[in-house]
Amino acid sequence: MKKPVRILILGTGGMAGNHAEAFAKIEGVSLVAGIDTRPDQLKAFCDTHHIPRGFASIDEALAWGEFDAVTNVTPDAAHYATTMPVLAAGKHVLCEKPLATSEAQADEMAAAARKAGVVNMVNLSYRNVAALQQAAKMVREGAIGEVRHFEASYLQSWLTQPAWGHWDKEQKWLWRLSTAHGSKGVLGDVGIHILDFATFIAGQGVSEISARLATFHKAPGDQIGDYKLDANDSATMQLTLENGALGTVAATRFATGHLNDLRLRIYGTKGGLEVLWERNISGLRACLEADMESATWTPVDCPVLGTIYERFIAAIRGEGVADPDFARGAMLQRMLDRAEQSSAQGGLSLKV
Repeated sequence: MKKPVRILILGTGGMAGNHAEAFAKIEGVSLVAGIDTRPDQLKAFCDTHHIPRGFASIDEALAWGEFDAVTNVTPDAAHYATTMPVLAAGKHVLCEKPLATSEAQADEMAAAARKAGVVNMVNLSYRNVAALQQAAKMVREGAIGEVRHFEASYLQSWLTQPAWGHWDKEQKWLWRLSTAHGSKGVLGDVGIHILDFATFIAGQGVSEISARLATFHKAPGDQIGDYKLDANDSATMQLTLENGALGTVAATRFATGHLNDLRLRIYGTKGGLEVLWERNISGLRACLEADMESATWTPVDCPVLGTIYERFIAAIRGEGVADPDFARGAMLQRMLDRAEQSSAQGGLSLKV
């Protein structure tokens, strides 16, 4: 019998449904409560997912206290304010990405999590990609030698086609284009994923970063209703790793022909790897020492992994490692902040 774990879901928007469904499938896990300031939304969510209790505030939920862990699915700008009291109460936390919207807040959250001694994780969902994990393992084992160069991209096209709905008519898309509604643009939304994707596989931190961000004209007056469309749509970055290796990272919402694709090519002194996540399919190819002269690339088998939700519960039960944790989330936020600062200074290279 698995150790029981009681989960409270903080925020009941679209992504919260994914969390509820994933946790409900794990043996010994029960969804015991939800929190939302919108009573009708909260009731509908709890009814749909068979959650017995609903609260209008964190204070009410903490006063009740009969839960072990929180999964925080509030909007980005609310992560700091909603997570800090939960950590102070000694509850384990899985927080949606990005951890916060500023380096200072992310650092404070990481410090609070360390002090509380609880399991703390950030939902960087692409850590579940089998090819990513296998590539990282190969790099750490020295399969490609010393890393020298990489190129990474996160390609979306929802500003050019309506596969998931019309971006100019639906709130779930419009808020992502407006800084006044909490958006950090493509940099904050998916840039964090590709930065983690690249540097996790490389197995190194970043010493310097330079960036350019662009916001394109999309509507008359660059505004639709209450939404001023001022968040960045495309980002390009140059990174210097701790060992001096160079790499480029790009993210855009204008990549026609790509619904939601990530790719990385990384090269070292003894070989190279190509990691792909396209149409929800993971793939890995390698050109290693024996094939370097002929430039032959060979597919690599990748073991299937558990989800972030399964790994969070395993960490609570003492059966696994809490990774990626808040410290990693804070490091990534530092990179995002430096990228914004660099772009504001014309692409100046800044220390991370």
